[in-house]
Amino acid sequence: MAELATLARPYAEALFKSTQSHASDASGWLDQLAVIGGNAQMLQFADNPKVTSSQVFELVSGVVKGELPEPARNFLRTVIDNGRLSVLPEIAHQYRALRNAVGGSADAVVHSAFPIDGSALADLGATLEKRFGRKLNLMVELEPDLIGGIRVVVGDEVLDTSVKARLQQMRAALTA
Repeated sequence: MAELATLARPYAEALFKSTQSHASDASGWLDQLAVIGGNAQMLQFADNPKVTSSQVFELVSGVVKGELPEPARNFLRTVIDNGRLSVLPEIAHQYRALRNAVGGSADAVVHSAFPIDGSALADLGATLEKRFGRKLNLMVELEPDLIGGIRVVVGDEVLDTSVKARLQQMRAALTA
C-alpha cells in the first residue's frame, strides 16, 4: 500500500498545484477517473501489450460522463503514458487530502441503513460539523446491516449510533 501512495504523491501534488483555482471542477473529473482506474477489466485492457496508450486513452475518455476539460485530458495522457492507470484511485485520495488540508475540512462517510434525503442530510451535516469541529464533506453509503441509525467515519474517528452497535454492546454486557 505504501508503494501506491509513493507513486501517487507526485501526481496528486502536481495536479493540486495546477488546479488550485478550479479545484472543485477537478475533483469531479478526478473522481470519475479514479472509479475507471479501479476497474479490473479496464486495468486488464490497459496492461495488454498489444494495446497502445492512445487506445487506452480513447477508451477511458469515452467512458467518462461528459467531455473532459483540457487539463483532465493532459493529466490522463500523462498517467496512461507512464503506466499508472491503476494508481488513479490513490491519486484521487491524496488529491482530496491536499484539498481538505488547505480548506480546513475533512471527508466524512455516513453509513446508513436507509437513504437520507437532502434536507435531513444538511441538518445532519450541521450537527456533525459541530461534533467534529470542522467542515465536513459528506458522502452517504447504504449499509442495511446497521438495521437503523448511522455510523459516521471521519478519518480515524468513528461515531456509531446504529442499532447494530447498540445490540453488540448489549450482547457484550450480558455475556460479561
